[in-house]
Amino acid sequence: MVTVPVDAHDDLLTDRRVLVVEDDPTVREVACSYLASAGFLVDEAADGVSALRVAARARPDLVVLDRMLPGLDGVEVCRRLRAEHGTAVVMLTALGSTEDRITGLEAGADDYLAKPFSPRELVLRVRSVLRRSVGELTPESAFDLGPFRLDPARRIITKRGAELALSLREHDLLAFFLKHPDQAFSRDQLLRAVWRWDFGDLSTVTVHVRRLREKIEDDPTRPTWLTTVWGVGYRFEADAPPGTRPAEPPGGRS
Repeated sequence: MVTVPVDAHDDLLTDRRVLVVEDDPTVREVACSYLASAGFLVDEAADGVSALRVAARARPDLVVLDRMLPGLDGVEVCRRLRAEHGTAVVMLTALGSTEDRITGLEAGADDYLAKPFSPRELVLRVRSVLRRSVGELTPESAFDLGPFRLDPARRIITKRGAELALSLREHDLLAFFLKHPDQAFSRDQLLRAVWRWDFGDLSTVTVHVRRLREKIEDDPTRPTWLTTVWGVGYRFEADAPPGTRPAEPPGGRS
């Protein structure tokens, strides 16, 4: 009988549905067994097409998704899940393949785990992502910063009244910056504060910052809100001066 340590927040995750997509039957069986023992409702699929079919039939709260799948690969499955359902994704990648991890994160994955992995660590990663999706026990009050509004209880961030389409990690990263404006943070500090990892691939932060800029900046190539502090990391400007924003090109944007 597989047993997994519990923590004080497990009641928030009761009956959450997890879909495990893995073509290796042994890896799939172990992952499903540990997740079921941790109290999750677990579905499984052996390929990308089947995964989308299962997800459409019984919408999962989170998908554990292998990067390399026969037919429709994990990156494309991730993109479709994010576009259609906004589903949280933990990507499984080949050991030491930085490019695989970056590609998965750019496709919308909230977290990744390198193979071979500890099944207990997989459970912890799944809990961490899901816990953020259900919010804190005592949500903070909503507040405004410039054109942005953070509503922690509803897990919504808007810009000029329009809701931003953010993944879980993008939301957490932007929320952290909004709560700590005008402060410079290194990638290592952000990895610890937002991902709660003591160590990890710093490119994870770089990818998420790039994706955030694409969603919050008028011109992502010349950011005025989420700026780079050379030699340090990143800083969120409490009030980006209007004069620093790029002018519209003649004839408008292409």
